[in-house]
Amino acid sequence: MSEELSWLYQDIPVNRPHVPSHRSLIAPHSGHVAPRGSLAAPSGSPVTPPGDPATPPRRAGRRALPSLLATLALAASVAGCGAGADSADAKDGRTFTVAAAGDILMHPQLIDQARKDARRTGKGADGLDFDPMMAGVEPVISRADLAICHMEPVLGTPKGPFASFPDFLVPPQIATTVKHIGYDTCSTASNHTLDHGYAGVKRTLDTLDAAGLKHTGSFRTEKDARTPLIMDVKGVKVAQLSFAFGFNAHELPADKPWLVNQNGLGRIRAAEKRARAAGAEVVILSIHWGREHHPDPSAPQLAFAREIARKTGIDLVIGHHAHVVQPMEKVDGTWIAYGLGNQIARHDVPTGLTEEGVIGWFTFTERGGEWQVTPRYEPTLLEVPPDPETTEDGSTAAGNADDVKDYRLLDVAAALRDKDLSDRQRARLRLAFQRTEGTLLNRGAAGDGLAPLTPLPG
Repeated sequence: MSEELSWLYQDIPVNRPHVPSHRSLIAPHSGHVAPRGSLAAPSGSPVTPPGDPATPPRRAGRRALPSLLATLALAASVAGCGAGADSADAKDGRTFTVAAAGDILMHPQLIDQARKDARRTGKGADGLDFDPMMAGVEPVISRADLAICHMEPVLGTPKGPFASFPDFLVPPQIATTVKHIGYDTCSTASNHTLDHGYAGVKRTLDTLDAAGLKHTGSFRTEKDARTPLIMDVKGVKVAQLSFAFGFNAHELPADKPWLVNQNGLGRIRAAEKRARAAGAEVVILSIHWGREHHPDPSAPQLAFAREIARKTGIDLVIGHHAHVVQPMEKVDGTWIAYGLGNQIARHDVPTGLTEEGVIGWFTFTERGGEWQVTPRYEPTLLEVPPDPETTEDGSTAAGNADDVKDYRLLDVAAALRDKDLSDRQRARLRLAFQRTEGTLLNRGAAGDGLAPLTPLPG
């Protein structure tokens, strides 16, 4: 085994206090903390072979740690050693917000819409303008302190050729729109990451860099794979990890085992360990998992979520891949968003569920040295123009006056405020909100505080 690759096979136990001390944990050689809005080097977590490091003691962080801290604070006060407590108190009250949404997967019909919009607006690049299609969610996404996208496909060259399933190759112009609507960073580990090999990975990451988007999950070099992505969000060091269950018919190249992160508890724990060592105070995991088109999380998803919650210090898990909304659940103090549905996609046969998505909104607040997460949700809907229908005499059937004319991604609550909606349009929007809400809450999350970011308008 070469010395260069020996880091891949280190057995790294995660045995750390959940909350870092008030002194900086950034390693002297680090320096990969990027302020919000700046362009960071692509970075992330290593891929290690299957197998877990030794299981650490279960974290006290979620429940037992506050009482322990209170006991220690009392002892320090009695001993006249209050300086440490004062320093810890100074951090209490720090807060920031995170917005995260579902899969971005550009099918041919959406590319055609971008051409149509470019002709109207005279904007975009090389005849494609995706901005009008996604502008409906910009007010929510841009309001977050940190906005996380999931870039599922491989990005191609501006003028194509483009390809759909099974090996996606989509216009790079979408990255500019993702930045325009307010995203800061994208997870890039998905089952389509390796659709076009190393060249596709490199071109995708180069394109995200050019758009000003940070990224993690796939990597151009071994050094990139070893470097955690840590962002400065309102003075808090936040790490993002990105992992995927597999890569369809493709396999990781033997000479580049670090090219993309593959799911595995040991791998995720090792990645978190590296992020904490580099100074991360909060760690967010983006994970590609589960069964496509199933609103209920699979048994392996549920089991893996519990392993992550109980055997790591991950602060938030946001899931992708199902293409439909799945529930949120608080597991041993850790919020799991099993699946955020599609942010934007146009499947061959739209089911209604595949057009409904959700923006997860998470407020992190520091209390007693612990990060508390308050979850909210904002349902979304991609409006899909109806396919032309043919009558018995072979002519094209006339549509309805209120038929959708263009593909548009909507914030459902905001769209419902439009007083000019027809009854049919209003009913579809209300269905999207209520169905998404019902799915999100069906594992008891309401009892743990999950609520809408914007209530359903009357």
